Amino acid sequence: MTLKTKLFTALALVAITLNACKKSNPVLEPEVETILPEDIASFKETAMIDLGGEFASEISAYDPLTKKLFVVSNDGGTKVDVVDLSKYPTLTKLTTLTYANSVGINSVAVSNGLLAIALNGAISTANGTVVVLKTSDLSEVKKITVGAMPDMVTFSPDGNYLITANEGEPNDAYTFDPIGTISIIDVKNNYSVKNAGFESLETSKASLVAAGLRIYGPNASFAQDIEPEYVAVAADSKKAYVTLQENNAVAEVDLVAGTVTKIMPLGVRDISLAENAWDVSDKDGKVGQLGTWPIKAFYLPDAISYFSTGGSNYLALANEGDTRAWGGYDEEIRVSSKSYTLDATKFPTAATLKLETNLGRLTVSKAFGDTDGDGDYDEIYATGGRSMSIINASNGQLVANIGKDLEQRVIDAGKYEDDRSDNKGVEVESVTVAQVNGKTLAFIGMERVDHIAVYDVSIPATPKFVQLFATGDAPEGLMFVKPKDSPNGRSLLIVSNEADGTVRFYQPNKI
Repeated sequence: MTLKTKLFTALALVAITLNACKKSNPVLEPEVETILPEDIASFKETAMIDLGGEFASEISAYDPLTKKLFVVSNDGGTKVDVVDLSKYPTLTKLTTLTYANSVGINSVAVSNGLLAIALNGAISTANGTVVVLKTSDLSEVKKITVGAMPDMVTFSPDGNYLITANEGEPNDAYTFDPIGTISIIDVKNNYSVKNAGFESLETSKASLVAAGLRIYGPNASFAQDIEPEYVAVAADSKKAYVTLQENNAVAEVDLVAGTVTKIMPLGVRDISLAENAWDVSDKDGKVGQLGTWPIKAFYLPDAISYFSTGGSNYLALANEGDTRAWGGYDEEIRVSSKSYTLDATKFPTAATLKLETNLGRLTVSKAFGDTDGDGDYDEIYATGGRSMSIINASNGQLVANIGKDLEQRVIDAGKYEDDRSDNKGVEVESVTVAQVNGKTLAFIGMERVDHIAVYDVSIPATPKFVQLFATGDAPEGLMFVKPKDSPNGRSLLIVSNEADGTVRFYQPNKI
């Protein structure tokens, strides 16, 4: 054998060995997104479809394989409308899926050619169901029982798990309150289910409450009081993060073990600080008059979005401010109410504060603030952060809060609805974070002013305003489609508008 032949043989053996190693130990490279040159400040409506009246368009999910959009509708029934986007911007409604035995449909999600639909039970306090269909022919694959009132369903990024946030709201009389749980469905294991509860964390109740967790439902245990709302999943599909809206916290969930690992209370916004100024009255004769007041505000987040930048992981929270307002128990009260007595020592100007032109019209919580238990209120606690906040995903620490700037942008644009000053302000309902032209953008949906705000959060501690644009009436659900998955190869923001039944589509200009 010549030297040349020996060398060739040796190289061939090395190549064969390396190839064999690759097959036995595959290395999964992270997905690298191609940066499409797009102007991040130029999102505009490029298509729209009207699906009916109020509640005809609440939450949407898009399937890049079939170019179908699935839209939750509770307009005159429990339905999912199926819309064809294959000829975008031409949109065609294909069919409607109907689920008559449910009192409500809450959410949809898509992954790898599968559609998941979250349905309430026959009564709202009963266990719910997740129905899984093929997106190609809409045939049923599986029906899975989950906890009470699955308010949101989502797939993990790898498609191996389905996760539902089972809110477990009480009946209207507040005589029965189901426990709040997280259902973790193992797609690859014949859709087996683990229901993660919060019982094990009750031993930490005192320290969690001291940090801002709200536990206060009448006659409810710790596990019953917890109400999971919305889910975001880490990029590695190992952890989920769930907002506990009424409880003012975010829970961390270990998807592999199927357990809730911790609760991260969110504390409060101090509205006496200039950077947190609010408009608190709809009777002051001034539109969008932001000012400081001796009140604190629970964040009470609804939607949540997970994102990574600069080597760290973050959560974006839409601090909507929903409370417990039921026939059997209602925590809401106005500051001007005769039954809401302010402590004379803590509030020496109480009579002035109670005027309708000041704090009198503001909706607050009567469940909190009587710190010494003497029947009057030593602190005023408002409901909702009126903001989008960014927290560290690992420890829940506040990184940035987009509140005053957000509302001021709306005021300056002449779009502020002053009659909501006393309750939730612009009402930040939804948020999704995505990459556009190499920048990390937060899209913030404001239900009461019918607008989307865009902020550059590439440096999370210093968000930068990018754009404000109008959408339909009461934007409820936001979803972002990457250019590689989009029906026309460009970034696509899909907005489901609850009050007018439209779905609207927005794209940036090419550079």
